[in-house]
Amino acid sequence: MKIFLVLLLIIVTDLAFAELFKPNPNLKAEDVISIQLSAFKKNNYPYENAGIDQTWEFAHPSNKISTGPLEKFTTMMYSPLYFFMLEHKDHNIIPFKKNDNIAYFFVELEDREGNIYRFQWIVEKVKDLGLFENCWMTTSVSKPIILKKSV
Repeated sequence: MKIFLVLLLIIVTDLAFAELFKPNPNLKAEDVISIQLSAFKKNNYPYENAGIDQTWEFAHPSNKISTGPLEKFTTMMYSPLYFFMLEHKDHNIIPFKKNDNIAYFFVELEDREGNIYRFQWIVEKVKDLGLFENCWMTTSVSKPIILKKSV
């Protein structure tokens, strides 16, 4: 009976973690980036490509037009330009410039091999009336610049 309860607890816990965070007007700009990068860091937990799914939740509607649908976005994340973000070791979010509607950040990210990249991450508030009104969401991530190549 104890084993059954432990297994049930593990299953319920995994299902709870499977719930994706949703855009919310109470989240700050930096919170959105942190959620996305943390999801990429554990991309395949609790299921395959959960991190990509989570990141897609916070893609600004204007960004989804050019990067979507989700299947296209997933393919893009596995491309040589961005795959290093998946299952990365560490990241640092550096605020750069912000006003009431748009925020710019630099992100430094260390991949699994120890390479360090920097890129610009831009989030904007959704101004359209509707479900995501006044929510910070990602509009753009620049191409990465390699800062340090592992030996």
